[in-house]
Amino acid sequence: MTENPTAPTAPTALADKTDTTDTADETGGLRTGRLYGVGLGPGDPSLMTVRAVQVIAEADVVAYHSARHGRSIARSIAAAHLRADHIEEPLVYPVTTGTTDHPGGYQGAMDEFYAESAARLAAHLDAGRTVAVLAEGDPLFYGSYMHMHKRLADRYPTEVVPGVTSVSAAAARLGTPLVEGEEVLTVLPGTLPEEELTARLASADSAVVMKLGRTFPAVRRAVERAGRLADARYVERATMSGERTGALAETDPDSVPYFSVAVLPSRVAATPFAVPSPTAPVAGSGSGFGSGSGSGEVVVVGTGPAGPLWLTPETRGALAAAEDLVGYTTYLDRVPVRPGQRRHGSDNKVESERAEFALDLARRGRRVAVVSGGDPGVFAMATAVLEAASADPYREIPVRVLPGVTAANAAAARAGAPLGHDYAVLSLSDRLKPWEVIAERLRAAARADLVLALYNPGSRSRDWQVGKARELLLEHRAPDTPVVLGRDVGGPEESVRIVRLAELDPAQVDMRTILIVGSSQTVTVRRGGSGQGGSGGEEIVWTPRRYPEPSPSPEPSPPPASSPAPSER
Repeated sequence: MTENPTAPTAPTALADKTDTTDTADETGGLRTGRLYGVGLGPGDPSLMTVRAVQVIAEADVVAYHSARHGRSIARSIAAAHLRADHIEEPLVYPVTTGTTDHPGGYQGAMDEFYAESAARLAAHLDAGRTVAVLAEGDPLFYGSYMHMHKRLADRYPTEVVPGVTSVSAAAARLGTPLVEGEEVLTVLPGTLPEEELTARLASADSAVVMKLGRTFPAVRRAVERAGRLADARYVERATMSGERTGALAETDPDSVPYFSVAVLPSRVAATPFAVPSPTAPVAGSGSGFGSGSGSGEVVVVGTGPAGPLWLTPETRGALAAAEDLVGYTTYLDRVPVRPGQRRHGSDNKVESERAEFALDLARRGRRVAVVSGGDPGVFAMATAVLEAASADPYREIPVRVLPGVTAANAAAARAGAPLGHDYAVLSLSDRLKPWEVIAERLRAAARADLVLALYNPGSRSRDWQVGKARELLLEHRAPDTPVVLGRDVGGPEESVRIVRLAELDPAQVDMRTILIVGSSQTVTVRRGGSGQGGSGGEEIVWTPRRYPEPSPSPEPSPPPASSPAPSER
């Protein structure tokens, strides 16, 4: 601790001020001091709050963190408000970017440092002194103060004085909105693994990545892989001397300090004002819209079996980046509405027209997302889009397909693990192929003892296929073979039941249902119930990963010895 704030000097003994600050409470015991975590804002002293200035003025002890070189950014921000009689407590990190020989490694060294620092501050508090711990930005937003707070706040009266964060300062210096409307702001440390950064950035509306410095190359790659490099911005030392802003893509990695951030600003704010979308045109009739914001492309995405919880980060990012959403209305309704996006819903029987409509939009420079349920490559829109894109005039339009969670996988997970071994996926709809083909494939899969995932089992206009499929399967499967009926999995009307094949009732099946028919090895078990005879509890179904070895064929019996010819007797 040092008493003269004009320059750090050798620590003064704690006893120097003990007799002037100890006071007694009403019971005659010593009154402890008060702990303050003081947010100083992003760097410009004029951005300190009135409350922060008040607390520093009233404090007996001012503590601040610094590296081993002794220079503290926090102290420099508050320097004009420090007094000659303040007791200063520099909390000097034992290690920052270097290595340590501490037996507990970096984390062990830091834990020991925080414990020792908290003990130093506790000694002042026990002596009745008011302690203000200075923190750049906000004390509880990636601030070092929080380590003191966790160790001391439950023992002493404590107040946290909020401060302007570097995130707010960066947005202000860029003059760019961070989030608008219902957008979500994601704040990430640059120290995360690159794959994790990429996934989170791909699904983010707006984002800020902090703690750059040596992490900058990995952060830049993650931003690029997430498809956000074009609009990403860089801010260094916002509001401080040496401030620098610019495009992230043009920033020299060797010039990036720790106190810098990458900003992916609001997508809505970047969207030009446009005339609200009219009622969606008839698919295939031409868009009627002008060019988009750049090179057009079509991304075919799968929403999974239900709502936002089933979206992959990559799909979230593609949906957020799209200017136009095209799809069956039921699936479009699963996607959050974003200002500036145009939505083109249509019936579920116009796949080819929908695909051409999306490609026409992309030809005009629009970024288009074609929305499917489940996985777009499983009985969904990816095939229709790729088929259309393989012919003129769409051959040059970029098309990407992003995977989604399939209805079969979702229903299987709810029921247990019925797809644990080999399985086949079939559609019972005869709208695009004759029933005779379906029947033959059912027989072949049943003879091969494959688990079956049956899509599109029935509808208002198709109510006989389930019954016929049951008859065909019973030719090769036992009557008690388990069948999973998964309806609206993940949705508000979710229902997952396990019945036996012989008891499968077609009346309980519709287009929102998927059937999973077990193999000869599929097992059902009740777990968790206390009833006798296996009653009660939850019934689960699973198919073993191991298939039994075929029984060896019996060795053929040797032929009987030949009787000797009469002449040999």
